[in-house]
Amino acid sequence: MQNRPRKLTPKTSKQHKPHAGMVKRIVKKPQKKLKRGSWLSSMLASAILLSSASLIMAFAWISVLFIFNPDQVSWLNKILPVWAQIPLGKHERPQTLKQIQLDLSKKNQIFGETLPLHQKVEDSFLLPVFQQRANCQSDCEELVELRVYERSEELEFKSQSENYYYLATQLPVTGPEESFVISSLLDGTSELQDITIPLPLTEVQRFEDATPSPGVWFDLHGQRQQGTGLIRYGYVVYYNPERRNLLQMLSWTSPNGQLPKWRQVTGDGKKELVLDQTIGLEQQFQVYQVKPLKLFLKPIQLEAITLKSPALNDYAYQNALSIARSGLWTPAWEWLKFIKKQRKGVLPEAAQAQIDLIRLHSQLTKTQAEKIWGSPSQEVLADVIDGRWGKALQVFEASPHNAQEIATLLKTDEKRLWNRMAAALRVNPNRLEVQAWFALILKVQQGEEHANSWLKAQPKITKDNLAYIQGLLARLNGESTKSQISSTHPSQIVGTVQPITQVTNTDWLQPNSLADLKLTDNQVWYQVEVSAFHNGKRWLNSPFENFNPPKTDAAKFLWKTLGISSDPEIQIVVWLPNGEQQITIAAIKAVQLRGKVLRLLAAGPKMPENQNNVLQPKPLALTNAALEWVQPSPITLRELHQQNPQGVKVILSSVWKSLQQSDEVPRGAIPSFEQMQEKLGDWPVQVIDLTNNAQPEIILTISAGAIASLNQPTPESQKENPEQRRDRTIILSDRNEVIYTDFTGNDLQRLSAIAKLSGVQSLALLVENARNYSLRRWSEKNQRFE
Repeated sequence: MQNRPRKLTPKTSKQHKPHAGMVKRIVKKPQKKLKRGSWLSSMLASAILLSSASLIMAFAWISVLFIFNPDQVSWLNKILPVWAQIPLGKHERPQTLKQIQLDLSKKNQIFGETLPLHQKVEDSFLLPVFQQRANCQSDCEELVELRVYERSEELEFKSQSENYYYLATQLPVTGPEESFVISSLLDGTSELQDITIPLPLTEVQRFEDATPSPGVWFDLHGQRQQGTGLIRYGYVVYYNPERRNLLQMLSWTSPNGQLPKWRQVTGDGKKELVLDQTIGLEQQFQVYQVKPLKLFLKPIQLEAITLKSPALNDYAYQNALSIARSGLWTPAWEWLKFIKKQRKGVLPEAAQAQIDLIRLHSQLTKTQAEKIWGSPSQEVLADVIDGRWGKALQVFEASPHNAQEIATLLKTDEKRLWNRMAAALRVNPNRLEVQAWFALILKVQQGEEHANSWLKAQPKITKDNLAYIQGLLARLNGESTKSQISSTHPSQIVGTVQPITQVTNTDWLQPNSLADLKLTDNQVWYQVEVSAFHNGKRWLNSPFENFNPPKTDAAKFLWKTLGISSDPEIQIVVWLPNGEQQITIAAIKAVQLRGKVLRLLAAGPKMPENQNNVLQPKPLALTNAALEWVQPSPITLRELHQQNPQGVKVILSSVWKSLQQSDEVPRGAIPSFEQMQEKLGDWPVQVIDLTNNAQPEIILTISAGAIASLNQPTPESQKENPEQRRDRTIILSDRNEVIYTDFTGNDLQRLSAIAKLSGVQSLALLVENARNYSLRRWSEKNQRFE
């Protein structure tokens, strides 16, 4: 039987329903495997998605920082290769103070003293940068730049032991031109020379008093000696913390050496910047208010309160401002008080500021006029400046001597009195006292004919008033000879002065020989023995061997030659026991020439007695234009040794020999250089060219205390007081030779000052000796000071 293939068919017979448990087992097992794999996959996917999102957000944030503040991501530079370093944005890499100082030194610049911008100087500061000036004799460090540094807040630098700083802003600095600096010395009639030489700025100070906020105000200034006075000049700079920039707000100059100050002037509750430009009795203040500006980088400005344009459309107000502009501050203030009362105190802000400016000047001119003056001409000047015409006439009428002295004042007036009189006459042309003064100044300056012609042209002058004024003019007749004396140069005189009690008219020469030599109240006589003077062409020194005035009109010749006719004032300087100077102004009244000695007779207020103390310099007399003081900035011998090692070795040896020769230190072997440097290294020296060879000399001034410290104390030396001996000076040339010394047998010779004389190229030494002062200049021929 053939076997057939079995057909496989599902069994239909005996079919059974699936068992529930069986189905569950069959279905459940596959489902369990599927759920475990899905969970792992979803967790992995979620982790990948979260990590990717975090990375994307991190990179996005780093990108934002990189765009707007790359300094915040500077830490990445630690892990990035050199070729992938992130360039920092607007800043260089922050530096420590030592690194900043080193960078400046490499550029031959000098690191100044840091000034705080906030309470904590370690957070931010202003850094002045200086540079050494070429061919410099004094004040050799010149300000060239201001920088603002802010502390780095990045974690990379904040965690360091030293603070790191970013350069936030900087301002290049060039000093003001010389023509601007000296402009404050000129009156309205003088022509300003266009001198474009910039003068150095040498100091930076923060205004410490309460100043307008927000922001910080700084004063940059330098100084210049002018005659016996000191001019200061500079800039006012403002740091704006919101814009983080430095702004030069004001250029200023002060002929009396005063620095600008913030003070309350107006009544608006805010302080103003006040600049004092007073010269002599002429009070002059500039007042600046802080005003807003619609500029992003410069939101404020300093605006001067000016009297040029009246802030009130009122005729009386305009007249008051007119006389204030001429310098009659008190009459203007009295007028304005009346106007303000009429308006019940309601005035525009600008008008109130003008009134407050006038009030400030009036307060000071009133104080001047109420002082007791030793000179009639000074008293009249103070009275006229304050508008006290009647009181000034009383001084004029007090004596013939007063009239003659006041005539000199009127003769030399350069419009300051003339302008006041003219302004007062414009407001009230019929005021008798002002008419009298205007007639007096017309006669002295333009002649009697002009004065009488003007008087007769006054429409409302009465016969009595005309006769009164002509009587005043007659008092000037004794001054006619003197008024004809002319001089083309100012007086430049230096001498020794002493008070005297008795004066004989016949011993002295005056232009008006008939005038009596009389003193006014609180005056004394001073006799000046002239050491040197300038005759308009050159300097002449005592003894005056070839000075021979003509036998006729000798007084006129002397007054013209000495320059007294145009400039009769002379300063008298006395040193007080505490070392301070006291200066008064006297008027030269007469001249005397006997043999080779030239003397002047001057009248002025009484000065403190010098008491013949050898520790104090002798009283000094000099006219305003005589000298221009020179004061080189000192450095220590140790600092000089870094610049000129060989020179300092020779200097120390020369100084020690001089000390031995004057028995200040024991004679014998000279100590080693190291020993001398240890003892003398901190002594101050000055470096300046005195011989006009473009090479600096070295000036060493030594105090008695410093000399005493070189010796071992002994019972005898302990009894001596070093302060009972004065300072002494030694000068060494650029060849390290002693060319001047106070260590001589003459214990009374002392170098008092270094000065520049007009018309002389080289500097001069003002030397005090046993009897008087002398001016010594370097002789190229004889190689010494003569």
